[in-house]
Amino acid sequence: MKIATRHLSLRLIRRSAAAALVLPLMVATSGCMAPTPPSTPTVATPQAPKGSAPSGRAPAATRADTRGVTALPPMKVFYGEGPMARPRIANSDLARDFLDLSFRLESGREMPVFTRFEGPIRVGLTGNVPPGMARELDNVIGRLRREAGIDIARLPAGQTGNITINAVPGDRIRRELPAAACFVVPGISRLSEYRNARRSDRTDWTRLKEREQIAIFVPSDAAPQEMRDCLHEELAQSLGPLNDLYRLADSTFNDDNIQSVLTGYDMMILRITYAPELHSGMTRKAVAARLPGVLARLNPNGGFVPPRAMAQTPTEWIRAVAQALGPEGSPATRLRGAERAVAIAQSQGWNDHRTAFAYYVLGRLLQIRDPERAEAALARANALFAQHPETRIHAAHTAVQLAAHAIARGDSARALSLLSGQDDVAIRYQNAVLLANIKMLRAEAQDMAGQHSAARATRLDSLGWARYGFGPDAAVEARLRDVAALAPRGG
Repeated sequence: MKIATRHLSLRLIRRSAAAALVLPLMVATSGCMAPTPPSTPTVATPQAPKGSAPSGRAPAATRADTRGVTALPPMKVFYGEGPMARPRIANSDLARDFLDLSFRLESGREMPVFTRFEGPIRVGLTGNVPPGMARELDNVIGRLRREAGIDIARLPAGQTGNITINAVPGDRIRRELPAAACFVVPGISRLSEYRNARRSDRTDWTRLKEREQIAIFVPSDAAPQEMRDCLHEELAQSLGPLNDLYRLADSTFNDDNIQSVLTGYDMMILRITYAPELHSGMTRKAVAARLPGVLARLNPNGGFVPPRAMAQTPTEWIRAVAQALGPEGSPATRLRGAERAVAIAQSQGWNDHRTAFAYYVLGRLLQIRDPERAEAALARANALFAQHPETRIHAAHTAVQLAAHAIARGDSARALSLLSGQDDVAIRYQNAVLLANIKMLRAEAQDMAGQHSAARATRLDSLGWARYGFGPDAAVEARLRDVAALAPRGG
């Protein structure tokens, strides 16, 4: 989850309390996703209903032990463009979104003027750059050139630019900002400058008249997907909007953190940001006056699309979600926040992804104390997410959670049905964590159904993606054990 302070934007990391580790985990659905509260396990293993038939398989602990991986296959990586389909959106909605994204920080502070880089943008990459990081950066820079029309390129290794990406150990980032996985700051180039500059005007986004120098700090020791997600999100925010809006489903400019790479909608927002009709220093009123012409040129079909007229997200709902996801609150406090978010969504009469997200958070928080209620909340979230093509990745996350519940009950057919077709969604949105979890769960369900040869092939296929999504071999092996521990113990 990202937040914006006076000076910076950052992506929060998730941490588990030691007590959470005594319970078997279900599956995390995204390396950077917000919905998992930091001091609770990702998901407690749901209990099989009383009287359910035994699976006839060996106890989970024994199965996990026999599946220790001694030699993992090579890491798999994504190629291609990612979710780059142009959005089908009314120009009136796009104009509203653009103004709300561009003239307010996540903290609620207003931006007095519009800012962007003027002229060519050159990106430096410095520090302890891990293997694959330059490739990921080149991929996203190439997309920004092609899809957003931005004059942006990477400099030779070690050079600083208009934007300088610093690859530094995660503990150095957390030393400055304990909850941050990565962050972006204006007015500096290196982490060594941050402590002295962080309270100065040059690092205050609201004081900028034009963007000239920005530093991004990305962990050099994170899993490849976490590192890539940071590159996409912080590079987009260094170039364009600093705000996030929960009403945006198909966007990384959303605090739900479900989208892990820049979408077609994001590229449209950035293309508008660098339209020649706009320039740094313009007021909100001046930008609003230019937008109809800009959008008629960039999104010509937007004049024929019916407006969504999606209601503004109330502050009380945002606060309830923040309480539910907060790193400091007790489990009971977080649960109250999730329940309040659901109640507010219902009172607003919403039937959109925000309501679904509230149910999703509630379901994740109920896993330990009330698995049946948790599954019902997740099923409600899944039904809402599945209604719209733009939230298919959201539905894939809930399907994974529901499949894990089905496996815990010994219902392999239900699990396989829920997981059917979800691989394509995870690949389209380039989420290796989600893809690995889908395949690991499918392998478990195939084993339960007696499809042992298929299960071995599926499980092996999951491991290359797991190396990209989870990182170290130990993390991959731990995930295999977690998934293996889901199935009911044999009698």
